[in-house]
Amino acid sequence: MTFLVDMGTDALGRSITIDLEELLASRLLVQGNSGSGKSHLLRRLLERSADQVQQIIIDPEGDFVTLAGPHGHVAIDAVDYTAVEIGRFAARCREHRTSVVLNLEGLEMDGQMRCAAAFLSGLFDAPREHWYSALVVVDEAQIFAPAAGAEIGEDTRRASLGAMTNLMSRGRKRGLAGIIATQRLAKLSKNVAAEASNFLMGRTFLDIDMARAADLLGMERRQAEAIRDLARGTFLGLGPAISRRPVEVRIGAVETSARSSSPVLVPLPSAQAGDMKQFLLAGFDDPAPPPPPRPAPPRAAPAEQLLHALERAEKPEAVAAEPEDPAKLEAVTIDALRAIVEDPDSSARPAAILYQDFQVRCRMVGVKQAPLDASAFARRLAAARAGIFDGLDDEWAHALNVAGELPDDMLGAFLLVARAAREGAPCPTEEDVARTYGTSSLGRARRVMSYIESRNLFVTRVDLSGKRSITIPALGWTTQSN
Repeated sequence: MTFLVDMGTDALGRSITIDLEELLASRLLVQGNSGSGKSHLLRRLLERSADQVQQIIIDPEGDFVTLAGPHGHVAIDAVDYTAVEIGRFAARCREHRTSVVLNLEGLEMDGQMRCAAAFLSGLFDAPREHWYSALVVVDEAQIFAPAAGAEIGEDTRRASLGAMTNLMSRGRKRGLAGIIATQRLAKLSKNVAAEASNFLMGRTFLDIDMARAADLLGMERRQAEAIRDLARGTFLGLGPAISRRPVEVRIGAVETSARSSSPVLVPLPSAQAGDMKQFLLAGFDDPAPPPPPRPAPPRAAPAEQLLHALERAEKPEAVAAEPEDPAKLEAVTIDALRAIVEDPDSSARPAAILYQDFQVRCRMVGVKQAPLDASAFARRLAAARAGIFDGLDDEWAHALNVAGELPDDMLGAFLLVARAAREGAPCPTEEDVARTYGTSSLGRARRVMSYIESRNLFVTRVDLSGKRSITIPALGWTTQSN
């Protein structure tokens, strides 16, 4: 079946069409400087062929999400998903032949490239029975197939470039027809650009881009100047799906519009310069009050010195006898743990030293024998650093049982995440984990989290924007993304 997509008219007013069936077999490259009308051209092609073929759009700027209304495309914001989920989403798109717009607007360049690589790989690796014909439009293709190394990781660059190369070179046998658009041919990988057989070249000004465009159109170098003189929305087309000879195409009107529009002149507000200056600089002349001096923190006496002083001192009459009530002992333990955790110097001190401090605090309130031994204190200290001071024998008993195989020094990191997951709070940061673990090294904190995950106690999910959430499968708790 042949279907001709009306793209506009030539210089003489004759209709110029694109053979959709031929386009599916031969791919398309669109080039033009910013403002030349590339997005308008792609929108015209997509609108006029929406009822004929599945359309898959990788949209780095969010310009094509408006197709979701009148033409039924499914718009997905990639920032909300992980790379693995994006790959599964791509496979389902092929299975159900659904036209989609993958919006990458909320991601940094590194995240956009990783997302595009995962999505294109999911399309490419779909089962053979799902190899239906589809147009795969990639706007700003120089992002995903750069000609030279950008300021991103080498693994990310290679994955994205490899996926784009597969789309353009091997996608035809899988029913994938690549349509790529770029602002500059010089920034686009030659291996990707060379796989296209159809070309629509818009206005460009740099000599290197004009020369490459002229070569692709089969024009002589002296004719390349014509590319610089093209009007906005006008392209030179060539290829088996367009014309056997270069033809000028003035792209026709479109039904939908992008969320962003071209800059237009807007009248300036009518306000007096003097009044506006006072408004803009209001409060800047008032000197800011100096911050109050910070008192020097008191130097805490070493625990051993306090012990010796207590041994030499006579027992005050006001000190009560040693409490025997378990509830009182628990209250003394909680108060001592709170005081230790709130001490900013305690995070860098080992549990054995802090146990001496704990014994001193217990004696100072009249408890001669510390309620906890050194091992029990280490576990209670880990829980206290995670913000859990009581309830270890009832409401937190199941969590402690789940973490039973962890070393005592890692229990705090586990309980820190468990507490955030139980309360639906954001996932703790690496700085939080390091502070709970009693270290200032983020690398050590990462190793602790990796070890806990290797014991199948944590399942970490990182979306494409870098936000992380952690699930504890044995408890059924999940933190919010952070």
